[in-house]
Amino acid sequence: MQGLKAPRSLRTWAVSHTDQDKNGGVSARKVTSIAGLIAVASVSGAEAQQAAPELPPVTVYAPAHHRATTKPSRDQKRATAALRRAAKRQQAAKPVPYPNAGQLTPPDADPYANAAAPYQATRLQSNKFSEPIANQPKTITVLTKDVLEDKNATSLREIGRSTAGVTLGSGEGGNAFGDRFFIRGFDARNDIFLDGIRDPAVSIRENFFTEQVEILRGPASSYAGRGTAGGAINIVTKQAGDKNFYNASSEFGTDRTKRFTLDVNQVISPTLSIRAGGVAQDAGIAGRNFATDERYGGFAAVKWTPTDSVKVLANYIHTDLRGTPDFGVPWDRVNNRPVTESGVPRDTWYGEVNRDFQKVRQDIGTAQLEVKLTPDVTFNSKFRAERSLLNYIGTIAEAPRSFTSNVTPFCQIVSNQPYCTQLNAQSRYQVADVLANQSDLTAKFDTGVFKHTLVAGTEFSREKVSIDKYSGLYSEANGSGMPSASAPIVSYLDPSSVTYLPFGGASLLGTPLVATVDTKSVYAIDTANYNDFLILNGGIRYDNYDYSATNYANLSHSALDSGLVNWNAGAVIKPLPYVSLYAAYATSSNPIGAELDASSASYGGPDFTNLGAAFGPERNKAAEVGTKWELFERRLLLTAALFQTEKDNAREVGTVGGVPNTIVAGAAYRIQGIDLEAAGKITDKWSIFGGLVLMDSKITKSNVAPPTTVGYTSNVGLKLANVAHQSFNVLTKYKFMPDWEVGGQATYRSKIYGGTLLAANQGTSLPSYWRFDAFLEHKVTKNLTMKVAVNNIFNKLYYDTLYQSAAPFVAVAPGRAAYITAQAKF
Repeated sequence: MQGLKAPRSLRTWAVSHTDQDKNGGVSARKVTSIAGLIAVASVSGAEAQQAAPELPPVTVYAPAHHRATTKPSRDQKRATAALRRAAKRQQAAKPVPYPNAGQLTPPDADPYANAAAPYQATRLQSNKFSEPIANQPKTITVLTKDVLEDKNATSLREIGRSTAGVTLGSGEGGNAFGDRFFIRGFDARNDIFLDGIRDPAVSIRENFFTEQVEILRGPASSYAGRGTAGGAINIVTKQAGDKNFYNASSEFGTDRTKRFTLDVNQVISPTLSIRAGGVAQDAGIAGRNFATDERYGGFAAVKWTPTDSVKVLANYIHTDLRGTPDFGVPWDRVNNRPVTESGVPRDTWYGEVNRDFQKVRQDIGTAQLEVKLTPDVTFNSKFRAERSLLNYIGTIAEAPRSFTSNVTPFCQIVSNQPYCTQLNAQSRYQVADVLANQSDLTAKFDTGVFKHTLVAGTEFSREKVSIDKYSGLYSEANGSGMPSASAPIVSYLDPSSVTYLPFGGASLLGTPLVATVDTKSVYAIDTANYNDFLILNGGIRYDNYDYSATNYANLSHSALDSGLVNWNAGAVIKPLPYVSLYAAYATSSNPIGAELDASSASYGGPDFTNLGAAFGPERNKAAEVGTKWELFERRLLLTAALFQTEKDNAREVGTVGGVPNTIVAGAAYRIQGIDLEAAGKITDKWSIFGGLVLMDSKITKSNVAPPTTVGYTSNVGLKLANVAHQSFNVLTKYKFMPDWEVGGQATYRSKIYGGTLLAANQGTSLPSYWRFDAFLEHKVTKNLTMKVAVNNIFNKLYYDTLYQSAAPFVAVAPGRAAYITAQAKF
């Protein structure tokens, strides 16, 4: 009621008639009361108009015997006039243009994040995790919608590049080039999930349809099934909501980026909402010549709640990514480093512009039914149909060497020796199809002092992948004195002798590797909570894993049918409401064929060489103890954990009985470390998100001699490949004025050894690096925000991946790029 004033006529009248009460008039106290009621009526009417602009007329019928028999008094006339003026002001008031205007929580807010600290996620998407993240006996990194925006992470690859404890990997051993990640030192390229359903086979993923990204660290087979030795990544997609909003953004960058996105949610009726959006991008790669990155896509989502106990969700996602790929630069064998560390310009590109291409397409449809059978029992069923295409021809600059004088015209002379590199074609035409259903019951009940949430369900899926390659890749690139029709030789410094060669096209071999995985699973996960002081969690899962593969190149066949049982257990004690102490143990399994993009058993693909004795699954077990603290009014979540993961019956490649490159099983290794993380707000103006992961790896058992490591007779004691044993990342921003924010990001990676997943080549490694980013954001109006960002401020030359082989090469990370973004929200 503060700030409200009675009409001027009443205020004047009250001052001049303070003594009339004694003479039978109306007292000032009564007038003040009447004026207050009038003001309240006026304000209440205006508020009602904002909440519901079209109110039905209300007619009040008075009984006949209450009909007035005298004329209204002067005071009544004044009160009536005041009410009329208030009604006129109410009618003249402009209606609110958008139903959600003026709310503290924006209509497009992340439903999984803390509204007061958007960098902090409070819960996970899956109903299998019934407790808040702070009560989970597990390290979980969640990149909320605000974190993704401030990182400018438009792809899953950029998330892996800038998240502590996650390392990017290459397409080694005949695997696909695409999104390959290592979590806590373990390959997780086929442990990517979309809304809780596995998205198998390597692809390249855009983030325009992503609400948040959840990284579960440590074995998660009781939740997710096979694999997940180091963890799993779950992409949470945007769903239709209950509030209208209309968002659009445009971005322009110095790396030739032109990017436009749209995200619209519309409430059709109280029971029906739809959401749709899209992306269009045309970009290059900062610091790299010729490489391009074009992206197009759209999504649509529907939410229908015909009754309070029934909810239906459905969405469809289409992405179309294409461009000229960049497969990196060769390795300088003389100096044992990338050639870009030996004087070759970082923008040197070794491909062929008239031949190389990359096309990635995904079509994903999901339908979900949720039925509340009773107040304590909910049935949930989710169905997924998906097709993914990964199609490319690229050029690998590998096998660097000094050649004989007959190729000197094509080589750079260094120390009187011609140093050159061989250009080999790499191609793939991979189609992955998925049909999957997850159905479960969630039941809440009490046993004594414990409140239980039990999730029990089944999962049925068929994953099928067809992997083919192209032929005739160099049939039209023959000439100019090239020594080999299949592998041109060029100079380190100047590969342009083949860059613009004409190319008439290529054709598929037509002899694909076709692999199918049929999985039937049952699982049960129970969480028991005693007064938010003691929380117990346990789960068990059985997977009937049926794998078969046929290589049509030689008509060889491989098959495996086995059962996998895995479980987890954890306990959380909360001595204070904002402090959790926990301990957990979990297992997982990696059977043959679990990595659907792989064509080699050493990388998780089919076993065609030991048809009579297929390798058993790799077994993983992990222990973790840690603590979680919710500080600063529970707007900042701090996590600290010690972990150890062991793998048994691991596959390895080496020399056995004098035969090199032999694949055997029975190896073992261990990774242990510390994981520190922070997410949320330190003050009302200061947000932070990041982590520090320190790891130590060791091969504890090996049955072969290392194939490439000079001076070693055994793999035992070596560190693992493709692992940054020390990694750090922090994203922070500060609101220094009501409409201005400044932020930045720092990322560190230690050196990474090359090699297969098991046997590291200790003599070949990528150097460590620091990378720094910064941004400045200004809210111009309540609907328009402008942002300027610079990635890799100091133009640091660093590398994403090392392809370890007899002829290694490395992928160069993007250089410095500046962006300006305009975002409109209504």
